[in-house]
Amino acid sequence: MNERIAKLYDQALVLQSNGDYVAGELDPVKFAELIVRDCMRMCEAAEVELLSHMLREESFGAIDAKQHISDWFEIK
Repeated sequence: MNERIAKLYDQALVLQSNGDYVAGELDPVKFAELIVRDCMRMCEAAEVELLSHMLREESFGAIDAKQHISDWFEIK
């Protein structure tokens, strides 16, 4: 598992303690949402990168990709 996926996995753990130890259980919905949000952030980063190189027309693809991901998974 790559480092980024491992970090998202850790963020999706629901920790429970009984006083003696702490156990984590994965919340699969939260994990999926974190992955989708990370993909949307990558689209935003691509847009900024393209705009910084004066590639306005090309940046529209990143904007469209983010919107399609958002619409498909119903995450804003």
